This record gives sequence, C-alpha cells and structure tokens, in this order.
Amino acid sequence: MEDRRIILETENLIRQYRQYDLVVTAVNRATFHVYEGEFVAIIGPSGSGKSTLLHLCAGLDRPNSGTIKIRGNDITKMSPDELGEFRGKYIGMIFQNHNLIPQFTALENILLPTLMCNKPEYSYEQNLRKLITALDIADRLHHLPSELSGGQQQRVAIARALINLPLIVFADEPTGNLDRKNADEVLHLLLETKELLGQTLIIVTHDMSIARKADRVMRMDNGFLAPWRITAED
Repeated sequence: MEDRRIILETENLIRQYRQYDLVVTAVNRATFHVYEGEFVAIIGPSGSGKSTLLHLCAGLDRPNSGTIKIRGNDITKMSPDELGEFRGKYIGMIFQNHNLIPQFTALENILLPTLMCNKPEYSYEQNLRKLITALDIADRLHHLPSELSGGQQQRVAIARALINLPLIVFADEPTGNLDRKNADEVLHLLLETKELLGQTLIIVTHDMSIARKADRVMRMDNGFLAPWRITAED
C-alpha cells in the first residue's frame, strides 16, 4: 500500500453532541488514512461512533475539531457551497435506509447528483448505461421508490452514489436491511464497480463476511478508532 497515494486522512477528529446536561463524544481523536483504491471496513458495536465518523469524512457533518483531507483538500475549512461542489465531484454516499426521494422515479433519483455538481459539460449517459446494466434495474427506472423492493431501492441508491464517477465511496451499513442473498449481491456489485472504476471504498458494517473481504479493517469502540485484525471468533 505504501506505493499508493493517500486519498483520505484525518487527524485528531472530535465530534461531540450535547444531550441535556451531558456532552457525548461520538468520535474521539480519530486519526487514520486510506489509500487510493483501498477497501476499508469499519466495524464496532452499535453506538460506537462508526456512522458519525463516516458522515464526517463524507462531508455530511462537521467536526468540533480536527482535520479531514480528501486528495489533500481539508473539507473542514470549506464553505457549504465549496463543500457541496467538492462532494459532487469526488464523493459518493450510500445510506442504509436508501434516502431516496419518494416523489421521484428511480431514474430521477439516480440523476439527482448530476444536477448538483456543477459539471454541465460532463456526459453521464455512458456511465448511466453501465450502472443500469450492472445493477439490473433497467425495468425499474420509471417506478417510484414505494414500488420497489428493498434490494431494488438499494441498487438505485448505489447507482445514485456512483453516477458522478466519484473517487471515494462511503457506505453506511449498505446491506443492513437486506436478506443474505441480496446482501451478497449488493456487496458483489460494490466490489465490481470499485474495480471497474478504480474507486476507494469505505464501508461501515456489522457484517463480518463483508469485513473479511476488506483490504484493511478498523474498529470503533466508545468513539475511539483503532486497527483491527479479524479472528475466527469475530
């Protein structure tokens, strides 16, 4: 990995929330880096701060202190407009609960990021065709999310995350609401598109079968992040 460039690095990342009179530290001085093209899994118990860390790194939340650099750019110092444009160019995000807009068709949901990334000269047609074929959703494009199964909704969400050809993809429990068959298919598709597009993939998961396929595993516990080696007992 040392011959690859670092695409993501954080230093002393802290995110705290106030709950009544208590201050909860969801992410406590997280410092790590990820190489271009790497697949990193983040595991840990519920409430350990995994999703908060992922949302910080994806630019969906702001830390109280610390730095987050993607391709050398510190996203914590960007204005909301700058961050929105940067995310549109370089970042894809897949949510556990899909987060599809219910009034939009599958196709409209997929194309939504192309309207928000300020790349009017860019053609998405070729990538759109590849994604539709790879995800097997050609016959569902004009259906609303309520007319799709959970697995189909997640495939639409994956297409939406990948439509802009992002360099780095964050996935928050992408198979958490799926049965084993659909979960395996979704993971296969994520890894397939990662290899096809040369992307970096960071997945938060409880599923050890996913973590075992990662190049590297990190574990969070009570807000602290550390390297982890999976054993037969995990």
